[in-house]
Amino acid sequence: MSAPAGTPAPEDHAALLRAIGPLPLSGQAWPDWVRILTWIILAILGVQVVTTAIRAPSQPFDTLLIVAVVLCFVGLLFVSWHMQTSITTIDERGLRQTWFTRREVAWEDVRYARFVPMLFSKRLVVFTHRGRPMIFQGGTRELRAAFAKIAEVYTLPHIPRV
Repeated sequence: MSAPAGTPAPEDHAALLRAIGPLPLSGQAWPDWVRILTWIILAILGVQVVTTAIRAPSQPFDTLLIVAVVLCFVGLLFVSWHMQTSITTIDERGLRQTWFTRREVAWEDVRYARFVPMLFSKRLVVFTHRGRPMIFQGGTRELRAAFAKIAEVYTLPHIPRV
C-alpha cells in the first residue's frame, strides 16, 4: 500500500526530524516585536478611552456604547495575552501550539503543509487528511527554518513552488 499524496516516505520523514534538530523544538509563536507592538497599541487605546471619558463627563454616554467599548478592549486584552504566552512545539509526535484552544496535529495526520511568511507572522498552514487546515505561528528563527523544511517535505507534487 502506497502513502497518500504529499505524505513523505518514512525515511524522508526521519531525515526531516533530524534536519530540524534536537527535538522537541519549542519557541514563542509570535515574534518579540509583534508581541511588544500589540501591548503598545493596547496601551494607547486604553489611554485614549480613559482620556475621552475624562474629557467629556458632562455629556451623557450611551450605556450600550460603553459596554461595547469595554467588551472590545477586554477582547483585545485576551488576544494580546495569548499572543504573549503562545508557544509552538515540534516533536516526534507532531506539531502543537498553545492558543485560545490547543492546536495540535500528529505527523500521520499531515496531508501537506505550506509555509506562508507574512509580515507580522511566519505561518505554517498544515492541511490534514480530514481536510481541515491548521495554522501554526513561528516567532523564532529556529521555528521558521523548521517550517520551511516541513513545507518542503510535506508538499503535493502538483503544487508549483513559489
